Amino acid sequence: MSHKEFDIVIFGATSFVGKILCNYLVNEFTEPNLTWAMAARSAAKLSDLKKTLGDQAEHIPTIVADSENAESLESLCARSEVIISTVGPYALYGELLVKICAETGTDYCDLTGEPQWIKLMIERYESIAQKSGARIVHCCGFDSIPSDLGVKFLQEHAKAEFGSYCVQVKMRVKALKGGASGGTIASGVNLYKEASANPQLRKELEDPYSICPVDHSFKAKQRNVTVELDTDFDEWAGPFIMASINTRVVLRSNALVQGFWEENFLYDEAMLTGAGRSGKKKAKQLLMGTKIGAIAMSLAPIRWLATRFILPKPGEGPSPEQQLNGLYDLRFLGKTNAGEEIQIKVTGDRDPGYGSTAKMLAQAGISLRRDVDKGELTGGFWTPATAYGDRLLERLQSHAGMTFELISTTQKHVSGHSET
Repeated sequence: MSHKEFDIVIFGATSFVGKILCNYLVNEFTEPNLTWAMAARSAAKLSDLKKTLGDQAEHIPTIVADSENAESLESLCARSEVIISTVGPYALYGELLVKICAETGTDYCDLTGEPQWIKLMIERYESIAQKSGARIVHCCGFDSIPSDLGVKFLQEHAKAEFGSYCVQVKMRVKALKGGASGGTIASGVNLYKEASANPQLRKELEDPYSICPVDHSFKAKQRNVTVELDTDFDEWAGPFIMASINTRVVLRSNALVQGFWEENFLYDEAMLTGAGRSGKKKAKQLLMGTKIGAIAMSLAPIRWLATRFILPKPGEGPSPEQQLNGLYDLRFLGKTNAGEEIQIKVTGDRDPGYGSTAKMLAQAGISLRRDVDKGELTGGFWTPATAYGDRLLERLQSHAGMTFELISTTQKHVSGHSET
């Protein structure tokens, strides 16, 4: 291990998620001897943040750095082993930091859910990161740690139970309670803005393998859930807004570790809406809302009106009470070629996008510093499932309010009968 001044620097500490993350490190995190600092472009806002965090934050250093100032970011990387970035939309403000981390060999993680930006960063900087030794891990929040590590957890249990990996996995949102922040909405709005002006990007966004390595050999046709009766769960299902980014991350994980799962691996996500007529009605409403929202955000005048007068602004989001009262319960079902089945669940104890995401992101950065040996994980762009071992699962369950639990396995016997 090298020994820079800080183990971790939180870049974007005064953002909505950054504040939650810093509060977690100051007032909840208990692991000893972590050296870290808070960085943002405004010294005044950093000072205000320290005051709101209480007496425990007095000793935490602050650093002024700007996402558009290369010199300040180079100084940041020279002082820290790992940079955790919460500065989004990343497509607007994130590239320079990734570039400098890749050039200087500085490890990096973030909570982006912007597939077009991830693809661009891989194309421009992966070879540089591979040479410098920088480990870059995107999507270390609700998108996509629960999905990516959930599939990894399921597949490892399937291999142990059945001797083979599942060729098909589905994730279903059983319960979810939380709100959206202005930063997340700004990222989504920017994606629609880019896509409306770029036919090539629109085509790219239809490709579930868009962030897989260019030499991947996958040809399996992935499916998008619209409205369907899911007989595996005996409930109706509708589209899940995070499925687009989560599916891409899971498929990239499969591609990065050839033979780890299956070449014709299938994965999809959806929200369970209940049984009977009411469940079907809710699934249809979910689909309609998704379609109307997409059409509205693709039209510049409506997009402008919504961001100006209706949607939360950057820096706004769920209240502390809403974050504490949030939760999520995700169910995963996997099937092997032989017909065996396995079910697991992943849960979180706070608002998924903020209260829980902040804890996930903090633990991901800490694990990248303390648990992931540079000799074992070389430089490059990794996913949560390929960057982190079981130690992150332990951290998330011990310190981030998450659970990963095996529910059931169904063995297939030669006679054709099965047992659970």
